[in-house]
Amino acid sequence: MAKSIKIPFITIKTAHFILIFCLLALASPFAYASDPSPLQDFCVAINDPKDAVFVNGKFYKDPKLAKAQDFYYSGLNIPRNTSNPVGSTVTPVNVAQIPGLNTLGISLVRIDYAPNGGLNPPHTHPRATEILVVVEGTLYVGFVTSNTDNRLITKVLYPGDVFVFPIGLIHFQFNVGKTNAVAFAALSSQNPGVITVANAVFGSNPPINPNVLVKAFQLDKNVVKNLQSKFWWANN
Repeated sequence: MAKSIKIPFITIKTAHFILIFCLLALASPFAYASDPSPLQDFCVAINDPKDAVFVNGKFYKDPKLAKAQDFYYSGLNIPRNTSNPVGSTVTPVNVAQIPGLNTLGISLVRIDYAPNGGLNPPHTHPRATEILVVVEGTLYVGFVTSNTDNRLITKVLYPGDVFVFPIGLIHFQFNVGKTNAVAFAALSSQNPGVITVANAVFGSNPPINPNVLVKAFQLDKNVVKNLQSKFWWANN
């Protein structure tokens, strides 16, 4: 005689709970894909916590006390010194420079490149997509897609050209011209963050155990130790 199978009884209330849980689970990745949306016109960041509220990692002042200077930065037209090991300099304009950017989810950088190989080395922004426009010079730019494809997508850019680097992906810019190059980039976060690959891997503090890097990069231990002994230029 076949045994009967008991099917558990699910109430309407339980079914509703399961449905809501599934919807929240599906929605959560999108909810944290960028900076939180502001619930007021602006939240000007301040360093003094007295009589202030903490939002997005910054204290902010009473909106009634906001002034033009809180939304202003000057000097992005000035060329920067690129006499450093990588031949480039990044000038950020984020919430640290413009307090009024707090909660607005956007920032800006100017990048200067030395002639004949000035490089903004492979790096990633963990909290922002970047859109870059070339103003002067010729740049070879690109990014690498995530595992398992690891596909390199590149383009040579000229003045007026625009290129997008998707959030979290490793990317770079390299001056292939014989003159200085300048680019400006907007990023979809008030504080996009930056992780320069070489700095993080070979210049961490304290250093990563060389045996880990020997196996990860299939390098001789002496090579790894030599790389770890170098000064890794913090460009961004």
